[in-house]
Amino acid sequence: MSFTAEDERYMRRALALARRGVGKTSPNPAVGAVLVLAPLGAGRGGKIIGEGWHKRAGGPHAEVVALGKAGVRSQESEVRRQHSRTPITNHGSRVTTLYITLEPCSTWGRTPPCTDVIIAAGVKRVVVAARDPNPKHNGRGLRMLRRAGIRVEADLLAEEAARLNESFNKWIATGLPFVIAKAAMSLDGKIATRTGDSKWITSATARRVAHQLRGNIDAIMVGANTVIRDNPQLTLRHGVQGRQPLRVVVDARGRTPKSARLFWDKHRGHTLVLTTTLSSARWRRYLVVRGIDVAVVPKKGRHVELRAALKTLGKRDVTSMLVEGGGELLGSMFDARLVDRVALFLAPIVIGGREAVSAVGGKGAAKVKRAVRLRDCRWRSIGRNEMLLEAAVAR
Repeated sequence: MSFTAEDERYMRRALALARRGVGKTSPNPAVGAVLVLAPLGAGRGGKIIGEGWHKRAGGPHAEVVALGKAGVRSQESEVRRQHSRTPITNHGSRVTTLYITLEPCSTWGRTPPCTDVIIAAGVKRVVVAARDPNPKHNGRGLRMLRRAGIRVEADLLAEEAARLNESFNKWIATGLPFVIAKAAMSLDGKIATRTGDSKWITSATARRVAHQLRGNIDAIMVGANTVIRDNPQLTLRHGVQGRQPLRVVVDARGRTPKSARLFWDKHRGHTLVLTTTLSSARWRRYLVVRGIDVAVVPKKGRHVELRAALKTLGKRDVTSMLVEGGGELLGSMFDARLVDRVALFLAPIVIGGREAVSAVGGKGAAKVKRAVRLRDCRWRSIGRNEMLLEAAVAR
């Protein structure tokens, strides 16, 4: 399918709008939309008459916002009653094109189907970037629009649109959250000295960037060893604003101290402990009384079965997760091939020592050819001397 330079320009605008919703719309995807009025005659250069993005789950979708700004108004109750909206008016026979970064929804959720709204509004042409990743709905919205006589074209800047919602895409297709392995390490791959000291391997500048990563995900996961050693807060700090992610502690045997800050601060009600029957019922009851959410999941030996744990999180609408340690949890995640992306901060120090804590533990690869490979590597300078590697895990 052939698209014009104008088509690409408007879709890039829609993608830029969609990015404003990243980290704010979960468990919904981030979506942008631009409504364009065709030029008179055969001239070039349409006019944007409405645009918008999805701002929060439960709020109006991007298409509805764009149509609303173009003067397509109706009461929500009326839309829910008969899916009708006031058609686009006062533009004669000129074609209106709606550019959307994701195939419009075709089923009822918290809001009416966007396909019904688009049809009722009288839009003549719809250009879509990415198709619905849900196997049950993929292409359904496009077919509905075509049956209504709307000209539909898809797959413009599809890869960019898919990357924008890689967490949602994995979650909706598999039920598992998108997993980002994050670590701040020395050049020799250590996250703590042999005495357990880890304050601070990286600079305040790097820590601020790490907190920005936290601001765009649904959950932060750590293991019991990290809580025992560091007593972390796992909150948004360093001037980063946003929604506080769910704090998840993986503790198969109930070793986390009852005095841990996670169990006493104002966010304790937004904290989940994933444990097994190896932990004591008394310890679990104590946490529940404190307001901590506790989920007993299957075990594998003396550890939490991690895929089952991720399934539990997926059922709770966790679409993305930052695994921050410790080394054994990160290693187990890599061993189980559950990591989708890495964010590795490298500080210009060498800790050394066989007893120092490695960033990635677990069993590891028996042979180099079985090692975890990374692709699409992107290096960023942090401050003057540190680096951040962001990359996808090759499948």
